[in-house]
Amino acid sequence: MTGDEVDAIVEQWRRERPGMRPEPMAVFGRIYRLARLVGDGQEKVYADWGIGRGEFDVLAALRRSGSPYTLAPKALAASLMLTSGGMTGRLDRLERAGLVRRSPDPADRRALRVTLTDTGRRVVEESAEAGLVVQRQILDALPPADQDRLADLLRALLAAAEAGPVDPAR
Repeated sequence: MTGDEVDAIVEQWRRERPGMRPEPMAVFGRIYRLARLVGDGQEKVYADWGIGRGEFDVLAALRRSGSPYTLAPKALAASLMLTSGGMTGRLDRLERAGLVRRSPDPADRRALRVTLTDTGRRVVEESAEAGLVVQRQILDALPPADQDRLADLLRALLAAAEAGPVDPAR
């Protein structure tokens, strides 16, 4: 297998700082680059529906919640790891586009519910399929067994990262 730009970076660090142990860069450098490339590809696809990745994430969370495709803004923000201000901006854009509707929560007059409109459902379903094409084009470079193994390895890495705060002194 031939090297790539990440290999060159790791080798440069090895040469310049022999005691550094830059091996994690080989993994995370590729994860960052891959995420950027795939994300950029999906962003272009979503633009065909007049949405960005942020808006897609909101629509997808509503769609995945199941019928009637309604959630509280606070639940949406928590699932997407957004501040309430960030969520409000996205919801404003989506509501103006007719993709979601905000309405009073019947159980609590002080609260709101966000509901996917029929147009929003169509947009998220179509754009999700198109976004998956971008992902499949890249993943198809690996045989199915390797794709499964990669998913398992990334799941383990993510669990380790989420297990606690990162200690740079370690």
